[in-house]
Amino acid sequence: MPKRKDELAIAQVMSERSQSHDTRKKLFLDIERKLDRPVVTLFTSFRYPVMLEDTDVDMLAGVLQAMDLSKGMALIVNSPGGDGLAAERMISVCRTYSRTGEYWAIVPGKAKSAATMVCFGSSKIFMGPSSELGPVDPQVSLPKGNTVEIFSVFNIIESYNDLFQKAVKAQGNLEPYLQQLANYDAREIKEFESALELSKDISIRALKTGMMGRLSNKVIENKIKMFLTPKSTKTHGRPIYRDEALDCSLNIEKIGVQDDLWRLVYELYIRTNEFVSTQVSKCIESKDNSFVVPAEA
Repeated sequence: MPKRKDELAIAQVMSERSQSHDTRKKLFLDIERKLDRPVVTLFTSFRYPVMLEDTDVDMLAGVLQAMDLSKGMALIVNSPGGDGLAAERMISVCRTYSRTGEYWAIVPGKAKSAATMVCFGSSKIFMGPSSELGPVDPQVSLPKGNTVEIFSVFNIIESYNDLFQKAVKAQGNLEPYLQQLANYDAREIKEFESALELSKDISIRALKTGMMGRLSNKVIENKIKMFLTPKSTKTHGRPIYRDEALDCSLNIEKIGVQDDLWRLVYELYIRTNEFVSTQVSKCIESKDNSFVVPAEA
């Protein structure tokens, strides 16, 4: 009986996936020799509309449980982000499976939003001169006319509170303020405040139980303020480079572009990023195992 067209397509993808992983395998081995610990990659696409989520944690656990992590591990991260709770679970999984109780994070490209949180959970973050972390304040998609736009939760709360305070202090005609406040739902504002606090709590806890263990929660909050609100970066997507991350007291290991380690890591980054931009939308893998999520057309 002849194979259906979709079965042939799946078979082709599986074949390409196997070949591409074989190509990357040598890079895994070379990087592991440099670091003297196992390496895992966590990549989600910047091209396809995907995000870090709970199912990714299960894929990560599936890769880690098949590895010897007696020397710890290094996690190479490249992702636009996603669910903060998924990031918190990823931190827990990496620490639990690692025999040393810690892991290193390596950022060859962009680890933004919730992916930055995953890096916060590490004991050390390797960054090149062009590596990017990003703000962790939550975003929300809201309908605007016939389209959906993404707004900063922090800015929504700030604008609501500003209007409310102006209405309280106003003398005389309150109608302009009341009309604008009618566009807000107080219950939604409460949910947004909870989401903002959750993002901050996940970030501080990750750092308090890791690279900033000697500092108080309040001190940590002050040091990473650039990551928690858009007041400094002005927008959620703005890069936070390694020198800025160092100024926030994160434990950053600088890698020079001429270093052999950077050359190997960057080649693996280019190859895996191309993979999640053309064939799949997510890829979590080691030198021996590869878990992927197919890209939707």
